[in-house]
Amino acid sequence: MASTVYQHAASQPVAEKTAHAHATRSGIWVGIFAITMSFAAFTSALMVRQGSGDWQHIVLPPVIYLNTVALLLSSITLERARSRATRGLSSRLRDGLPWLTVTLALGLVFVVGQYLVWRRLAEQGLYLATTSNSSFFYVFTVMHALHLLGGIAALAYLIAKIFPQQSAPRWSLFEGAAIYWHFMGVLWLYLLVVISTRL
Repeated sequence: MASTVYQHAASQPVAEKTAHAHATRSGIWVGIFAITMSFAAFTSALMVRQGSGDWQHIVLPPVIYLNTVALLLSSITLERARSRATRGLSSRLRDGLPWLTVTLALGLVFVVGQYLVWRRLAEQGLYLATTSNSSFFYVFTVMHALHLLGGIAALAYLIAKIFPQQSAPRWSLFEGAAIYWHFMGVLWLYLLVVISTRL
């Protein structure tokens, strides 16, 4: 009887961790679904507007392709961080810290690069309300950058939790941040195709 009570008490933290991991993963996928639907709606609006007949393509600044390289590299460095870390061990989580920091830096490089893209367009006289093309370009890229900042905040939180060695973040947070970050990379590739072929 006593052993049964002990086993039940010992299993409770494990069950709580499993439930938390499931909730985190579910939350990430719900967020990804909502983001996907919003960009699908923007794309549909773009197709409808493009059929009006007064569409003029814009010249994309070359720095946008360098930004793409930085974001793709960040997915690689994040996977390196995840492969160096071990589930549930604070000491091994620190092994992935350098690669996690590089991922964060590359994410910031992407955002700064996007700001440079907006500056280049402004130098051409293209602002949010200048043409339909520029409006869609700014909506697509600014919305993506804002969502990416959410991923940057998650990476910064992970680094802040891992670095002091006082407490390890839940592995589910690491996994959730990785899923979201890779989704941001895939979403950007989709947007780049839409931007380069439609705008």
